[in-house]
Formats: sequence, structure tokens, C-alpha cells
Amino acid sequence: MYLALLVIFLQCSELYAQEGVFTFNRVEIKVQPSVEVKNGDPMSVVCHADVSKKTDFQLKINFTIIKDGKLVFMTLSDKGEAQYEISTARSSHTGEYECTVEASRKTKSSNRVHVWVTGMTKPILTVEKKEVLEGEVVKLQCELPEEVPPLYFVFRKIKMNSTPQEKSVYEPYRNFSVATFSVEEGDNILQFDCFGRRSVKFKYENSEHSNKTQVTVREPFIKPTLKVQPSGNITEGDRIQLECSTVVAHMRDIEIILQKNKTILNSVQDKQLLKYSAVATLEDSGEYLCKVEQGRASKTTKLNVLVTELFPPPVLSASMNKLDENKELGLSCSINGFQNANFSILRKVSNGAIWLINSRNLTMKVNVNNTGSYICKAEVKGIVKTSKSVMINVYAPVSKPTLSVANGLAEVVLGKPLRLICRLVMGTPPITFRFYKGNEVKEMVTNDTYAMFLDENIKQNDKRGYSCDARNNHSSGVKTSNILNITVIVPIRNASLGTIPYGEVEDGSETAFLCSVKEGSWPIHFRIFRKTDHEVLVYEKNEYADRILWRKEKMKSQDTGTYYCMASNRANVDVRSHPITISVILASWQKGVIAAFVLIPIAGAVVLTLWWFLCKKKKAKGPSMEMSGSALATNSTSEKLTRQHNDGDYYSGSGYIEDNENHMKSTDETKAPVQKGTETVYSEIRKANNDSMENRHSRIHGHPDAT
Repeated sequence: MYLALLVIFLQCSELYAQEGVFTFNRVEIKVQPSVEVKNGDPMSVVCHADVSKKTDFQLKINFTIIKDGKLVFMTLSDKGEAQYEISTARSSHTGEYECTVEASRKTKSSNRVHVWVTGMTKPILTVEKKEVLEGEVVKLQCELPEEVPPLYFVFRKIKMNSTPQEKSVYEPYRNFSVATFSVEEGDNILQFDCFGRRSVKFKYENSEHSNKTQVTVREPFIKPTLKVQPSGNITEGDRIQLECSTVVAHMRDIEIILQKNKTILNSVQDKQLLKYSAVATLEDSGEYLCKVEQGRASKTTKLNVLVTELFPPPVLSASMNKLDENKELGLSCSINGFQNANFSILRKVSNGAIWLINSRNLTMKVNVNNTGSYICKAEVKGIVKTSKSVMINVYAPVSKPTLSVANGLAEVVLGKPLRLICRLVMGTPPITFRFYKGNEVKEMVTNDTYAMFLDENIKQNDKRGYSCDARNNHSSGVKTSNILNITVIVPIRNASLGTIPYGEVEDGSETAFLCSVKEGSWPIHFRIFRKTDHEVLVYEKNEYADRILWRKEKMKSQDTGTYYCMASNRANVDVRSHPITISVILASWQKGVIAAFVLIPIAGAVVLTLWWFLCKKKKAKGPSMEMSGSALATNSTSEKLTRQHNDGDYYSGSGYIEDNENHMKSTDETKAPVQKGTETVYSEIRKANNDSMENRHSRIHGHPDAT
């Protein structure tokens, strides 16, 4: 609607606009009498526009006043000022005001100014009923007719000589609220009022309190009366009777309840009297409460009752609290200063007690099944009292304990803990066990039929045996087990593999494999593996030694590969050696055969070639060689003699000549080719061969870890 009015005014201003030049210098907004106005007083918001004109002409200006972003006032004026009049300021007028002027499509706005209307209107309180019964509710309505939500409403219930009871209700969309109060016991004349509250810039402002409205309360019934008979001293065994009564205006839905320590003893409905009777005991002493209820209304009365003791509780005594089985136990029940009572002795069980005898004394021979709690009861004039329980423990002697290893094997791996268990076949708990290592007590345990001991300090050469003993409260004393000797299994350490020969082995020859360990308990399971493209177990053996020697008689080419050995014992830890590589090569005779097959054809070809060459040369020389034969022979003989005479022990030359048949022949078949001592040469060769053979056949070459 405001937008429509604004459009109308704008159209009107255009109709009346005068042609001319003007400008808005500034726009001011003021609040009169001040920006803080008391609730109910008049106030006005003034908007002033300072305008400059080129010529003197009438200028129509649209004035618009906005509060908190909403249009509250608009007018058209040619006076340069407009005034928004509020005859009665209310809290709803509190807010931010701003003025905007517009003429000939020129607009200018003022600064914002905050207006605070202090105080609120007095609320109006109305009550639904001004006379109510105890237990009913009072319904109230509080209204602030001239205030704008959101608002808070606070209702108060006022009683004489007590602090008012308050209820606060928030109303975001309306200017009234409703609340209810219960009418309780003791409320006679009540007064109610209310006030309003609002939030202004994070501060709360309260209104005046409304008029006080009085409400009269009527009782639907009177406070109950509680009596006890007999009214004087009450002793255990006396019959007591309690009566609770009231006077009711309307009998409908009335209920009387008698309770003690929050336990309901009796109740009646639609009656004015309740009775309760019982034989008095000490437990009947205490506070009793009678409560009358009708609808929401309730009233209570309390009464203390004291019951005097007739006789004290009995006392049960035992000849012994701890005794061996087959011993005699005596139980006796008595009351201090009181003899005339009916006694009985009982044994407690999980679901009650088992009667044993109607007498103050009991004597019996006991076994372990008689262990338990015993009580006695005494009865006088129908009052039964029970003694405190007495615990009797009957002990069977402990049997000879049995000591064993928890896993069943009398051995332990070095470095692992040893868990021992000491068991008994017979013996009444609690039983004290002691564990010994040699003569030294290692641990003491109290348990039922067995005990555990963990020895984490196992040494390789520890020869001390283990034992345990057990005892309980039986007079027979301590029983000791047999000595348990434990075998300490030393794990395998540092396995190594070596071979004879090492590295290269001739085909068909024998090879010895030696697998050894540096440390480990016997027997040891040795395994030798060959690894090519897969692993093959080639030998295994259990041996009561730290090494095995395996001789493989004939090595073949398929035996070429990487070998390693693995050793293990009862410690169940496999230890693997470093690998070694074996290559199977051709034997000497195989090499000779191959050489023969290769060299014989070559030698044959050479001989044939030489023979052909000699034959051809012989044919070319012919008779010339025959004619000079004798002269050549004579010269040769003379030269030979001359050289022998000149050289003495020194020899030089080929040592071979050709005979008449063209064959190569030694010049002196009885003479060694070299004058050096033959034994020295043969010794060096023999030494070289021996060195070679020793290097090849007589040494054990293995991995650096070989033993």
C-alpha cells in the first residue's frame, strides 16, 4: 500500500513540477522534543531540505520518512520541510529513522537518527477463576495492548511470607500470553500479577507490574490424622495398630496411603479411615507417613514410633573356626542375660539356610563338606532373632604335588621362558605353593589346586633341577614334589658348507660335501639342497654330531649348480649356510679323446703333405745327388769330428740329421739333449704336478664359513 501511495505522489509531483534549475544542498532529520522520549508523551520527526534555485519558482518536494527500513510517513510539500507527528509515543516507535527527499528525479537522504521511547505500557492481567480447590490450576492471561511483539511476559504467584514464584513466556508474534499455576497444599489466599519485557539494543526494559488479582483457595479435605495404639511404650512382641483418618468434602476419588521408608504398608480408596496392625519388632521403629490424595490435591501427616527391644540377638560360638577333617566341632548358641528362648542352629546355603538341630548346642565330626557359614536363631513371644554368621573351615591335607612343564615336554629352548605348573590331586584351598630352582625359592603363590611359575632366566649350562611344595591350614604340613630336570635346547648357530674339490669338478669324479654348525644341541637334522631354476633336496640325515660328510661318487653335468645346507634341531629354527657354486667339467680322458679326434686328422694331413713334398724334391734332383754322395759324406764326417773336438761339453744345434733314406735321426741316441741334471728337472716337474694335483685334488675348498 505504501508503494502505491509513493507512486501516486511521484506522479503528482511530476504534474506540478516547474521547470527550473535547483539542487539539494543537504537533508536533515530531527526529533522533537529529543531522541529519548518517555512512553505516552508526544513526539515529532522533522525532515528539512536545504535547496538552491537558479530562479525563484515553486518547487514541489516529496518527503519520505523510513523507520527500521519500513515506510512510516510520506508527504508532498513546497515549503522545504515536513513533520511526522506522533501524539502518544509507544515503545513500538523506538528505532532508526531516516528522511529522503525527491524532486524532478533528484534524490537525497539524511543521516540516520535513533529514537528510544523509554518505558512500556502497564499490562492487563485477567484470571479465569477467582476461587479454586487445592490441586486445581489457576489460568492467567497477561496483555500489553499497545506494544508490538516480540515480547516477554513474566507471571508471578505471590503467597504470604514467601518468595514469589515466577514463570517467563516468550511471545514472538503476539502482544499477550497465557500461563497456569498449580494450587498446592497450604495455599489459602493467593495473589497474581505480571509484567512485560522487551529487548532494545541488547538491553532489556521492563514494564510496570499489572494489577494484583486475588484468588481464594478451598480445601477438598482436611489434613489427615495419624494415631498409634498402644500410645505408650511399645515392646517387641506387642501388637501395634495405626489409624489414619481425614474429613472429605466430596468422597469421590479419595485415597488414603500409609507408608514407612517409602514402602507402602496399606491403602484404601473412597474411605475416610485406614487401619494397619502388626506384631511389633525392632524393625518397626521409625517414621510413618499418612498421605491423602484427591485429584491433584494431596496432604500428609507424619508420626514417629519407637519399639523397645525384648531380648538381644543370640550369639553363636564355635570351638574352632579352622580344623582338620575328622576332627570334632562344637557350636553353642546363647543370649546374654536371657535363658528362656527356643534355640535352633542352621547352616547357610545360597538360597537360604538348612536346619540342623533345635537346640542351643551342636557337636559333630566334620569333613570338608561341612565348610560354610553357621547361624543360630532364638524365639521369644513370637519374636525370632538371628545371630551373626560364624565361618567354619574344614581342611583336607594336601597330596604330594606334581611338577610338570606346561607344554608337556621337559625341555626348553635357550632364550625362551620356561612355564612350570604345580598341581595337587587333593587339598583344601587356599593352598600356598613354593617353587624351587635347586635349593633356591624362586616364587611363592597362593591359589586353589594349582600354581604357575615362569622362569625367564634359562642358562645353557644350568644343571639345577626344579621342584615345588604345597601346604594349607591342615596340621599335616608341607608336601614336596619330585625334582624335575629340564633339558636346555641350544638353537643352531652358523651353519656352513664346504666341498672336496672346490669349484670345478671333473665329470665322473667323486665329490665330498661337508655341512657343519658352530653350535646346537644334538641330534641335528642336516639337509643339502641344490638350486638351479628350482630347489632340490639332494641329501638329508639326522646326526648326533655337529657335522655330516656326504660323498657323491660320480658327479655329472646335471649336478652343476648352487649348493647350500640347512640345519635344525628341536628348537625348530632352520639355519641356512651361505651358498657355494659347483661346476662339473670334462675329465682328462674325455679331453684326450676329443683332442685325438681333432689332432689325428690334422697330423695325417701334415704327413701326407710332407711326403708329397719330399717325393717331388727327390725326383727333381736325380743323378746329381748320387755323384756327389761320397764327397758330401766325407765332408760331413770331418765337420762332425772337428765340432766334437772344439765344443767339448757344450752342445749347440738341432741334434738331428737326415739319413740316406731321408728320415729324421738323432746324432747320439745315448746322450741326453741337455747336460743339466735330470733329477733336478724331474723333481721340479714332479713338484709342479704335485702342486697342481694338490690344488686340484687334495685341498678342501669351501666357503669362508666352512669348518
